[in-house]
Amino acid sequence: MSKYFTNNFSVINLHKRPSVKSEIVTQMIYGDSFSISKKSKKWLKIKIKEDNYKGYIRNKKYSKYLKPTHKVNTLKAKIFKLPNKIKKKEISFGSKIKVIDTNSRFLKCANGWIKKNDVKPISYKEKDPFRKITSFKNIRYKWGGKSFKGIDCSALVQVFLNFNNKFCPRDAKDQVKYFKKNIKLKKIKKNDIIYWKGHVAIALSNKKLIHAYGPMKKTVIMGIDQTIKLIERTAKLKVIGIKRL
Repeated sequence: MSKYFTNNFSVINLHKRPSVKSEIVTQMIYGDSFSISKKSKKWLKIKIKEDNYKGYIRNKKYSKYLKPTHKVNTLKAKIFKLPNKIKKKEISFGSKIKVIDTNSRFLKCANGWIKKNDVKPISYKEKDPFRKITSFKNIRYKWGGKSFKGIDCSALVQVFLNFNNKFCPRDAKDQVKYFKKNIKLKKIKKNDIIYWKGHVAIALSNKKLIHAYGPMKKTVIMGIDQTIKLIERTAKLKVIGIKRL
């Protein structure tokens, strides 16, 4: 079995090649784990445990593997040096922590203290996996991004399904193959996932959707018909699949 390490930074970029100028293909959020296949002074070639994505991260002081006990269920949560005193960092929705101590309002993890109200037990599942997805409205679009600091279209799907303890491929091209249940546009309903080549959106109802949309540089709520027509007109792309979980 591979030896795993845990990301103890708010967000870490995963590059295609060992260079800061290389494309950021994805990110690890706080608590994501990884194995190392190659090491140099400045770079680590890794595979992310949660989705098997491979790439390069900067060689920093990462934590040994910490089996998580809780996960963040707000858009962002503060980690404090002491309960409610001196903020150390902010971590994003879906980040995972291992609790080692507790008081009435706070939980202690390896890097400090976090409010109990900001987390759920790791086994927790929402009946509606996308219940909090509109909390990402207006978060900036970032290619490869996975957090409140910036997110892309396929990560918006992945972070919510991962939070619900469901596996989800990282990229839209792999998601559309992975989810098997096909739906016709006229039957679309809340939580159905709409795919184009290289793009994805989540239905909020049979009329509205939400997506991290590059041309608008942020996560936006739009009409389904409006979006389909816009993408067909501007990118010359048609819907290639509508999937139901």
